Amino acid sequence: MSDRPGARRRAREFALALLLSADVGELGPGRVFESAEDSLVVMAEDWDLSDSEKMRLLPEASDYGRRLAEEYFRNSADIDATIAELSEDWALDRMAAIDRNILRMAITELLHFTDVPVSAAINEAVELAKLYGTPDSGRFVNGMLGALARRRGLVETR
Repeated sequence: MSDRPGARRRAREFALALLLSADVGELGPGRVFESAEDSLVVMAEDWDLSDSEKMRLLPEASDYGRRLAEEYFRNSADIDATIAELSEDWALDRMAAIDRNILRMAITELLHFTDVPVSAAINEAVELAKLYGTPDSGRFVNGMLGALARRRGLVETR
C-alpha cells in the first residue's frame, strides 16, 4: 500500500484551491468553475503523478472536489455564520485565508456529506492546514472543528 495521498485528499486540495480562488481572487463561483479543469491539471503536475495515477485519481478528485466546492457555495452564508460563531473573538475576514477556506471546506463536508466519517473530515482538514498554513494552523483548525463536532453532536455512527 502506498503512502501517497489518494483521490479524496487530492479532491480536498482541489476544492480548497477553488475556494481560495473565489475568496482571495474574488472570482466568484462561476468564474472559478470555468477554469477548474485547468487548475486541476496544474495541480496534478505539482503532485508529480504518474500517468496511471492521473487516470486513477483525477476523475474522482475532480468530481468530489467540484461537489465539495459547489456545496459550500450553495450554503456559504450558513457555513460562514457557523465559523463566525465558533471563532468567537475572530472576525472571519481577519483569519488567514488558508485557515478560513480549510474550515469552509471541512464544515461543508461535516454538515453536508454524511457518508464521510467525522474523524476523516477533521483529520484531513488538519493535515491540509499543517501542509499549507502557518505553524499554528493545524491546532486552530482542529480546535474549531472539534468544537463544531461537540456542539452539533456529530458522532462516528455514520
